[in-house]
Amino acid sequence: MGRGGRGPGAAALGLYGALAALVLLAVRDVLLLYEENRCSMTYMYEYPEYLKIKLPKKISRRYPAYELYLYGEGNYAEENKNLLLTGIPVLFLPGNAGSYKQVRSLGSIALRKAEDIDFKYHFNFFSVNFNEELVALYGGSLQRQTRFVHECIKVILKLYKDREFAPSSVAIVGHSMGGLVARALLTLKNFKPELINLLITQATPHVAPVMPLDKYLTDFYTAVNNHWILKAQDVRNLTILSVAGGFRDYQVRSGLAFLPRSSQHNSALSVVSSAVPRAWASTDHLSIVWCKELILATIRAFFDLIDENTKQITDDPKKRLSVLNHHFVKHPAKLYAENPETLTELTGAFIWIKIKTSKWNYTVYNESDGKYFTFPLASHRKSYSHVHCQNSMLDTSSWIYGCVNSNSSMCLEGVDLSWKAELLPTVKAVTLKLQEYPFLSHLVVHVPSTNGNKFTLDCEFFKEDSRTVQLPVTHLFSFGLSSSKILLNSTGLIYNVQLQGFGQIYQAFKIYIEGQCQSPKERKHSIYRLHVPWSHEDLITVSKVPSLTEISAKLHIAQPENGSSVAVLNIYSTSYCQYEVTIKTSFLQVLGQLIRFHGGTLPVYVISNILLAYGGQLNTLILTGQCSDFALVLSRTARPYKVEPAVNIITFLLGFAWFKDVWDALFLPEMDAVVLNNQDVWFPLVSLILFFFGTGIAFWGGIFFSSSLRLLSSFWLAVTRPSGLPKDSRLVTPKRSCVTILLVFISWTTCGAFAILIIYLHYLFKVIKLHVNVRAEQRVLNAAPKHSKETSNNANKELIKNCHSVDRSGEAAKSLATSAAADEVVNSFNMHVTVIILLTWIMLLSFPSLIYWVKNLRYNIRLDPDPCRPMAIILVPALGILMNSSTTKVKSSKLLKIAAQFPLPLSVAVVAFGPMHLYRVPYFVIFSLLLHVLCCLV
Repeated sequence: MGRGGRGPGAAALGLYGALAALVLLAVRDVLLLYEENRCSMTYMYEYPEYLKIKLPKKISRRYPAYELYLYGEGNYAEENKNLLLTGIPVLFLPGNAGSYKQVRSLGSIALRKAEDIDFKYHFNFFSVNFNEELVALYGGSLQRQTRFVHECIKVILKLYKDREFAPSSVAIVGHSMGGLVARALLTLKNFKPELINLLITQATPHVAPVMPLDKYLTDFYTAVNNHWILKAQDVRNLTILSVAGGFRDYQVRSGLAFLPRSSQHNSALSVVSSAVPRAWASTDHLSIVWCKELILATIRAFFDLIDENTKQITDDPKKRLSVLNHHFVKHPAKLYAENPETLTELTGAFIWIKIKTSKWNYTVYNESDGKYFTFPLASHRKSYSHVHCQNSMLDTSSWIYGCVNSNSSMCLEGVDLSWKAELLPTVKAVTLKLQEYPFLSHLVVHVPSTNGNKFTLDCEFFKEDSRTVQLPVTHLFSFGLSSSKILLNSTGLIYNVQLQGFGQIYQAFKIYIEGQCQSPKERKHSIYRLHVPWSHEDLITVSKVPSLTEISAKLHIAQPENGSSVAVLNIYSTSYCQYEVTIKTSFLQVLGQLIRFHGGTLPVYVISNILLAYGGQLNTLILTGQCSDFALVLSRTARPYKVEPAVNIITFLLGFAWFKDVWDALFLPEMDAVVLNNQDVWFPLVSLILFFFGTGIAFWGGIFFSSSLRLLSSFWLAVTRPSGLPKDSRLVTPKRSCVTILLVFISWTTCGAFAILIIYLHYLFKVIKLHVNVRAEQRVLNAAPKHSKETSNNANKELIKNCHSVDRSGEAAKSLATSAAADEVVNSFNMHVTVIILLTWIMLLSFPSLIYWVKNLRYNIRLDPDPCRPMAIILVPALGILMNSSTTKVKSSKLLKIAAQFPLPLSVAVVAFGPMHLYRVPYFVIFSLLLHVLCCLV
């Protein structure tokens, strides 16, 4: 549109292009640049069957959309059709848009495990059908789901009534939001906490919703987490394991899956799948339910949790936590034992060999006789502080002992140190501090007789200082141009590289490890582990040396504020290899972390920018009487210094008690920036960067929207004739009033988002028609006036000229009037475009509840509760007036100056109160639009 002023300059276009490019690169890092899928698929050996459990009629009527199923396969499914169950009940709860059939991976592997032990123990896996509801985006059904699960637990336990080993509780596995629903059971007034004793959650956002799109969702989270912290006695007998997916899961970042910290909870465990022994793989949001390595760990844990006396999951919370630690935190490459026999008699016809060197390597192949290698510790304690041994034979037998009773030639009794070992992808390794074992005389390594198995054992004594080095990380703003490097000249088996200064979630690095070995012909395995001591989120990489390995180093959980521990790069090597470690900042991954942690708040900053442009248009209307194009006004008005200082000043003042008291006295809600800062996820300058990102998205979104309008108007112009400029200037007519009343009725009786969608499409259609008419008028104005041909009558030539002169002056006056009217229509069009862009974001934020309503229409025509109903009741009448308004009436309004002042404080309010409560944002926009409506009326 040419009359709205010239478009943004080349510099502005370059800036917004750069901002858009940065956003796209950041999104690309989150969505595409992660490790390859290292999970194996689980397969069913027989056809899976889902037996529907008949629920009491009262429950079925109350929850018509929900169902309960029992999983089975083959003969097992046939035997259970009469529901004479004798196993251990486990209930699977699917998550957002999840299917009850996702239980099949757990159920099938548990069935195979039970067959292996001749059904000495077995599990019955139940699954709830939540109708694939979008509970991560619409929180209105979370309470309903929780109450239904409570009823299911009671129904399940009744199935085992009068059995010999009848269970008194149910174990629950919850995927995604299903895990939160399971935790919410404890908030029900009539729920007995002893009904569940074990809860395993998979990729569940425990801390906060991924997208806080309605009040019911945030209130549900608040109730669950407050109960978790304030009423810890209700969960003292409940053991909870939360497994996060790692960086492959871009839907639920792993930091959200870590259970809220409380000193009163000693039976909760949070881990990332990349740190789980025997899995060591990141999973996406869906693959976490079928990842074979994780499912195997879960099923092994289930069977180890069984009490032999009750034939059910143990009631001992300490044992439950011990089993979960064994399978999900540190696996010693031993079968779980509750009270392992650590003192062992070293008997048998074995060869005893004494090793006096500080470093030892032994390769085993077709050993006909077993051997014991002994290392006297007395001579090594003076020179060394630690001993490290590793074994490439990954069986579960004991292999290393500490001698406590010996004679001159052999050790008679030893402490089984295999329980101190840790299972890694290619070796099992143990590192012991000699000072902690003064009672041991020798270290004993056992090599059993083998047939065809080839494996390697390595041991070395070392000083901790010689294997621990410090590597300072590069600065955040080095942009990868500088690096920090260290050379490990020693040829030991283990190195600990402390990454000094690495503890914040906004940091991201690329670590390059170049390994070289003295025997280049044989490529040897090396294991690199990024160990994060304050959370279970280790990342393990296996490489064959010689090689150059790249590792991405970034965090899910920030270092605690008063924590002194340091992130460490552990290098598990083979003999005679050395390494060069280089670390540099990865600017693109820093942007990726920004989007990973705060991408959900981008709509807040986009709308804040649009409100600034909207206010700029109103101010331009006051000063010049013209309304400029959206993109042009945005480039002039979207300045972070208008918003960020106010938010930062208020955040700073809230640190003072007196200001906090005044704030609370005014019943103002807590600022979201304060909450995010308390959760250790608020980056330095994060709000400023997000504001710039929001500016870029708003600008290109406006360009895209304007281009789309042109295309739609071109299509409309091709199929219809323009009706001319609107002649009816009335804002309210009987017909329009009836439409408004009808839409309000629809929003009240069906779904508020549906009414908003209808009025939005109506508004959009009117704006397209307005654009068609503007283009038609501009064509007329740009066309050259056609002059009449001169007649051959010379006598009448002057008269004809005079007549033409009069006609032309009349045409000119008419043309000027038409041009002025067209200018006003252009101004109105520019204003309507900005309003429709704001409405587009309101529509997007309300869309999840609309989808939920459509999916559940067969059960209920009215969405209840409806987060968008109050918004729709306000918005529909306002838009009914606004879509028929023009800038002519707005310019003459007495309230225009007041209305023009509000978009700026509302833009600040959006940033202050919207990031963690997205549902508040539309109301700030609606308030600004209501002032616009008043300008049309007054």
